[in-house]
Amino acid sequence: MLEDTTRRSWVLRHLARALVQLSPVIVLCLLVPPVPMGFRVSAAIGGTLIGLLFSLAYMTETTEHRAVKAGHPSGTTARVRAERAERERLERRARYRDGGSGSFD
Repeated sequence: MLEDTTRRSWVLRHLARALVQLSPVIVLCLLVPPVPMGFRVSAAIGGTLIGLLFSLAYMTETTEHRAVKAGHPSGTTARVRAERAERERLERRARYRDGGSGSFD
């Protein structure tokens, strides 16, 4: 769970999770209203965009809350991401690397 919210692709994983959560509403929006299909499609697209915007606005808080619910201390996801960013920054700036081109081993 912690790796899911802290790996390099955590933003894309968060957006994919949001799309999965929005999908039942999108399907209902496309199937249920008795209006022309053009209106339904535009409502579904607009709702999806607003939902993703809202999800992006609270992305860090949401992933932090998920990590706390899984039993990790508060602030763990931010700390792990900051440590990874610092490690990558040091690796980029290192003139000579030990044990291979991308390794700190």
